[in-house]
Amino acid sequence: MAELLHQAKKEKCFERKRTKFIACDFLTEWLYNQNLKRKDEPFTEFFSIPFVKDWLKDHPRPPIPLSLLLSEEEACKIIQSFWRGYRVRCDTEVQELRQWQKQLREDKNITKRVQEFWTKQENKVGSKLESEEPTPHCSGVSILFLSPAPQNTELME
Repeated sequence: MAELLHQAKKEKCFERKRTKFIACDFLTEWLYNQNLKRKDEPFTEFFSIPFVKDWLKDHPRPPIPLSLLLSEEEACKIIQSFWRGYRVRCDTEVQELRQWQKQLREDKNITKRVQEFWTKQENKVGSKLESEEPTPHCSGVSILFLSPAPQNTELME
């Protein structure tokens, strides 16, 4: 029990309401490794203990929440980056730019205009290639030009 309390202190269980430390898992691992029958065997982690593996096959655990897996530094970075992004998005110039982009997407229907542009370009290239006649000084070899596939076709996998 003393080892359990020392580990709980290391995991800061007495300072927080929630931690990733599971006392039963620690106790199982510690007792398994301290067993006198396993005296000369190497340390075995909790999830590598044979009877634990068998138990978890039939009774899988839910995943541990990300908030418990992150260190304090990692959590601070995530919170700070979110806050900085929020402050930038609140800036009046950025708001104006975002509104302009939104309005442009709605009013101009950019994706449709891009598709129309590429369709026109493909048609131009295709009509130019079809109108060109083979030159008479060729050595009897004819080359067939095919227009490229339209940009708006989707490939099926």
